[in-house]
Amino acid sequence: MPYLTREQILEVKDLQFEDVEVPEWGGTLRVRGLTGIERDRFEDAILDQRGKNVKVKMTNMRARLVALSVVDEQGQALFTQTDIGVLGRKSAAALQRVFNVAQRLSGFSDEDLEELAKNSSDAQSDDSISD
Repeated sequence: MPYLTREQILEVKDLQFEDVEVPEWGGTLRVRGLTGIERDRFEDAILDQRGKNVKVKMTNMRARLVALSVVDEQGQALFTQTDIGVLGRKSAAALQRVFNVAQRLSGFSDEDLEELAKNSSDAQSDDSISD
């Protein structure tokens, strides 16, 4: 069996898309899995590391992933980073539904998020304060 070449890997269209019905918002959204860079940025945005202390910033975590993942028919992002606060005020059920699809398409397992949270709580001292 021949090995993949650099060109074959770089040319392949490997991002997955899925349409998600969001009744709370009255329609359907297209959700795209994150690129490697986007996933790293997402994880960086939700982690707060100070020395050995690491904590997961849960505030607007779902809205942040939704903003990165929802695209139009051409695959262009519908939201910007400035929309995260407004998205965070939308229905928790709707955000969770879209978040679940974005999480799956991006290769995040529940265990990945639990591991981030576990590592952050293990690293916190007793007197640290979470967001």
